[in-house]
Amino acid sequence: MRSGYFKETIVEHINLTDARLQRIWIVIALAILLLAPLYFDFYGLSLITLMIITAIGAMGLNVLTGWTGLISLGQTAFMVLGAYAYAITTESWGWSPLAGFALAGIVPAFASVLVGVPSLRLTGLYLAVTTLASAFIVNHLVLEFDGLTNGSSGIFVNRPTIMGFSFDSDQKFYYLCAAFGIFTILACLNLRRSRIGRAWIAIRDNDNAARVMGIDLRTYKLFAFITSSFIVGISGALYGIFLSFVTVDGFPFLLAIEALAILIVGGIGSIAGAILGAIFLVALPEVSSMVFSLLGDSTQGMFSTSAHEIKGLLYGLVIILFLRLQPHGLMGLWQDAKRVWTLWPLRY
Repeated sequence: MRSGYFKETIVEHINLTDARLQRIWIVIALAILLLAPLYFDFYGLSLITLMIITAIGAMGLNVLTGWTGLISLGQTAFMVLGAYAYAITTESWGWSPLAGFALAGIVPAFASVLVGVPSLRLTGLYLAVTTLASAFIVNHLVLEFDGLTNGSSGIFVNRPTIMGFSFDSDQKFYYLCAAFGIFTILACLNLRRSRIGRAWIAIRDNDNAARVMGIDLRTYKLFAFITSSFIVGISGALYGIFLSFVTVDGFPFLLAIEALAILIVGGIGSIAGAILGAIFLVALPEVSSMVFSLLGDSTQGMFSTSAHEIKGLLYGLVIILFLRLQPHGLMGLWQDAKRVWTLWPLRY
């Protein structure tokens, strides 16, 4: 009699999933991604594109906060650096967009070393404040070096043309973002099950035990900073192209809070949670606007004039509710629903 399920071939070890239900969900998600431009108008497609870009940035933060346990409020700094690295190389220097995307990841990764090395001994609130300070420093440097960054005037960014194929329309740019999103998911899934990923999880769970096991905390924490910043920088470049204009005002501090809220709402440490959290929080203002419109014109007008404040209020309220009622986020709700479905009609 079989006593358990074991992976017996190399192919079974290489496969990211061996669950038939997960494969079905993956096929459904890919079909939705492929067919979305056929069924959504300009506004709906822009919203989905923004969800994908946000999900890429959230997966980058998940590497640092979800897997390694290092809280960062400086993600906007790496997004700004990624956006400016792409804008300067492609628009000011005339380099190819592929080189621009490469530098959009490399420049924030290099900057993360400068931030990460002095912060390796810090944890929790102290590390969060340090990374927050780096965001303000980067913004001031961007404004001071106006000969390179055009200062507060910003840089206009065109849609890229890669290997002769122009992503000039919204549909084509959507597919470019979707390709980056899929590549980021695959990279993160493989990193998570590698030796490096397991070391990150060990550091998050108990750094003293990880040190006893022979894990070099400084090296792996620094590598988490570099990997996270590389991914976040790419999302910053895509966000700059999405806005068609790169300036420090386009990357407010609220983005850092939004990124942490995505991880909390989706489920910290989970790639699927980062994606679900991004979809939830990007759609939240739109759903709220629809609800406010049902309450009358005056209420809708109040939402329109105070959208930024109400958006921050909603994010704070959602974080509090999830921390209080469902600390494991949307992925926790999904696991609870599966457990109820499996055990029904029994409770346990």
